[in-house]
Amino acid sequence: MSISPTAAGLFRNNSNHPKDRIALQRQIQHLRKKIFKLSGNRAFEKTALEVFRLQAEYNPTYREYIRLLDISPLSVNNIHDIPFLPVSFFKTHTVNITSGPYETIFTSSGTTDSNPSKHPVPDLTIYRESFIRSFRFFYGDITNYCILALLPSYLERTGSSLVYMLDRLIRLSRRKTSGFYLHNHDQLYDTLQHLVKKQQKVLLFGVSFALLDFAEKYELTPTNLTVMETGGMKGRRQEMVREELHTLLKKKFHVSSIHSEYGMTELLSQAYSSGDGIFRTPPWMRVLIRDTYDPFSYTSPGHTGGINIIDLANIYSCSFIETQDLGRLLPHGNFTVEGRFDNSEMRGCNLMVQEI
Repeated sequence: MSISPTAAGLFRNNSNHPKDRIALQRQIQHLRKKIFKLSGNRAFEKTALEVFRLQAEYNPTYREYIRLLDISPLSVNNIHDIPFLPVSFFKTHTVNITSGPYETIFTSSGTTDSNPSKHPVPDLTIYRESFIRSFRFFYGDITNYCILALLPSYLERTGSSLVYMLDRLIRLSRRKTSGFYLHNHDQLYDTLQHLVKKQQKVLLFGVSFALLDFAEKYELTPTNLTVMETGGMKGRRQEMVREELHTLLKKKFHVSSIHSEYGMTELLSQAYSSGDGIFRTPPWMRVLIRDTYDPFSYTSPGHTGGINIIDLANIYSCSFIETQDLGRLLPHGNFTVEGRFDNSEMRGCNLMVQEI
């Protein structure tokens, strides 16, 4: 979705009044202490509503979007009533509750016919806490792994949140053999063979096209190896459905499953799949599935619709993101990713928003 040029001109800047800044920081610190200690549905929903009201007040882009929808934040008392901000706003607006300074600005890879998303981050410690806690939640102690990252398309540009995350995890693994690989496949193969002999647990994290390039050249013997793909051919190869991709990679890597990571520039948390195509979220993240034709209503579990994400770690930005991905909600809050909205569906969303 996008907003009309007329509406875009109505967006206001944050207040720079010292008292406002102090009050904002106090609320952020209060909520941050709660986010990573959440347990249970009731605590999540209560905290999500607190984060919503904070962002509805201090985030100018989100605040104006809510106003244009003619929704009063005070009337929102359930997470299903929270307005989700279309992810495309990160291409055209600064989505943040502060006016800076920012420690970094993460950017998406973008394409030749679109602008990249920009995600300014005032405090990187909350991102680090999110992905470190999430890794431990799903995979245990980082120091048990040697982490190898095959991410050529990401390493060839700046501003990648994925590279930032893997760089930190590589350091935390405290293993000399952990590291990044660009196109040096021979060296990667030699490293994997060396680690096999040592019976070292290995996490090979790669963008899909790079894993395919490597698998076409080499075949590994059975190892204590976890292969994780981050999706996307990035225009380098013909797109493949996940089942086809995983079948090919399992055969060449001699592993029983291929893990997957679901994340994006506009978020500060990730969901993981252990190879069954079912993604699981950490306790501070949740997925809702909106109706394909009505973005303000939700489908019942098992039905395909648009993926809405609540990421409470995204406290400085917007924790309620309407993505362009399609998926299905499963029991226990798990979900699948089925594809993306096509251009005709997105044009329909644009017209709807412009009429607000």
